[in-house]
Amino acid sequence: MLEYRIDRRSGMATYLQIVHQTKQALRLGLLAPGDQLPTAREVVEATAINPNTVLKAYRELEREGLVEGRRGMGTFVRRSLGGAPADSPLRAELAEWARRASAAGMERDDVAALFTSVLDQHFKGDDT
Repeated sequence: MLEYRIDRRSGMATYLQIVHQTKQALRLGLLAPGDQLPTAREVVEATAINPNTVLKAYRELEREGLVEGRRGMGTFVRRSLGGAPADSPLRAELAEWARRASAAGMERDDVAALFTSVLDQHFKGDDT
């Protein structure tokens, strides 16, 4: 089951972190149509956030057509975002690159900035 990690120092709204992490799981194939998201109660217990924050995130995902709430049953994935499965050879290459970057003394934020700049260079105008 998907476990959300909330970074209170990120500057990103908590509900957006949940939306982003859910989309990432969909892109990686960790969630598939029919899978159930954690209940709001489970997320609240694991992260100590307000239940309304979880519900706001789930409503946003529902608005985008990615999930659907089923009264009394929970929230379920409607569609995937395809792309790079978790076992992709590209993931292994990226993991090796990240290991080398860490060994070279780069910090997480440095790696993220470098990676984002490369993404921006190669995926101009693609805001998915």
